[in-house]
Order: sequence, then structure tokens, then C-alpha cells
Amino acid sequence: MKIIRQLLMISLIGGPMALQAQTNRQFDILVYAAPDFYHSVCIPTAISSLEKLAERYQFGFSWTQEKARFAEPELFRYAAVVFLNSTGDDFTEDERQNLQKFIHEGRGFVGIHAASATQKKWPWYDQLIGRVFIEHPEVQFGVLQVITKHFPATMHMSERWLWSDEWYTFEMVPVNKNLIDLLTVDEKTYDPTKDWGRGKMKGMGDFHPISWYQEFEGGRSFYTALGHMPELYADDVFMSHLLGGIYWAATGKGVLQ
Repeated sequence: MKIIRQLLMISLIGGPMALQAQTNRQFDILVYAAPDFYHSVCIPTAISSLEKLAERYQFGFSWTQEKARFAEPELFRYAAVVFLNSTGDDFTEDERQNLQKFIHEGRGFVGIHAASATQKKWPWYDQLIGRVFIEHPEVQFGVLQVITKHFPATMHMSERWLWSDEWYTFEMVPVNKNLIDLLTVDEKTYDPTKDWGRGKMKGMGDFHPISWYQEFEGGRSFYTALGHMPELYADDVFMSHLLGGIYWAATGKGVLQ
């Protein structure tokens, strides 16, 4: 109940901002922010930061904790959906079919951090994300490298930059092979085996992707594994990263040739 009260406070405080963003909106997005044990603490801060982003850049912003919204016809008024540390593991068949139709009609999907941490209950969703999550070590500093600069989510970034996050490890072979990778993390700059003493983690080696995008079944999908801690959503570089992914997912525009 505490997380819900916090989110309600954000909604009340953010009312004027949301109204202003709706006035001259260029497109509308729906953020799905169903809390879980590990990520509920970051959701109030993330929602507030995304709402301010919508106000500043004039796009429509709505958020929900209710997965039932994905079975409603209203879903199709949005240009993109954003899964904020939330997965589609527990979606009903109607909710799944509606999200698939949403993508097939040319709309966009944005996955942030734990959006990839599924239990492999929905193969289509894993394809939408692009890679399957395996595990992660403890939060640590690491050096990120931009390997695709012409995409809106990375064009503002330095070639290499220092970051602290929960570094997700993925299966070596992506679910979809048409992914275009945007960011990698250098495993030599952190310890991928630092796993609370269990001693089983190995990392991914020389090539460890962290963010990517793809054209998928008529729509668009952008994913970033960054975004575990609430403090990260106050960082301008990270929020510009999310803005670029949202813009492309919603419009299909901005990729430099």
C-alpha cells in the first residue's frame, strides 16, 4: 500500500504537469509500472522523472499499475508502451493478444531494466525484448561503450562513460538476430562474478550488450538494461537515453543515415 500511496501523491502533484504535457502533445505513451519486491522503490522517482520529461518535450503521458489496461480498446490511442521494471509474465490471453495487435499495427515498445527479467512464460514477449535475461551481480561501477551512435537514445552520449548499475547478463544467442546493439559494458571494469558469495556467475565475456533496438513484426522495440536504482532517474544522460528510445519507439523517426 505504501508504494501505491507514493504513486498517488506523484499523480496529484504531477497533475498540472500532466495537463500541460497533454495540451500540445506530439504523441501519447502509456507507462506500465507494476511494482515488484526488487524495483518498487524506484518507481515513484522514475514516474515523476518521466512525467517531467513529457512536460518538457510535449508528449502525452499516462501510467498504470493495472495490467488489465492492456485488454482495453483504449490501448490503441497510445503510440508506444513503456514497461518500467515490469514484465508481461502474468498477462492473460486477452492482454497478450491485445499487446501483440498493438505492435502488429505499427506501434512501439520500450523496455527498461527489469522488463527483460521474465520467467520465460511468454516466448513472444522474449522476442519483443530481444534477449533473455539470466542473472546479475551486485551493483557496481562499470564502463559503458557506445557502439551505435546514429540512434536517438545514444547520439548524445560520449563514446565511453562511467556508470553504476545492476549489470544484467543475457543468453549469448539473442532471441532475435536482427537486433541493433547500442551499448555494451566492459566486464574488465567490474566483477561479473560478484554474486553474494554463491560463486556461479560468469558474465558474457568480451561482448556484453546492455541496450539495443529492433524493428519487430510491424512495430518497434527499444530496450535498455540500465535503470535499477531510483537515483539514476535524476541523471540527465540516462533520461536523454530513455527519451531517445521513447521518441523512436513512438514515431519510428530519428535514426541518422
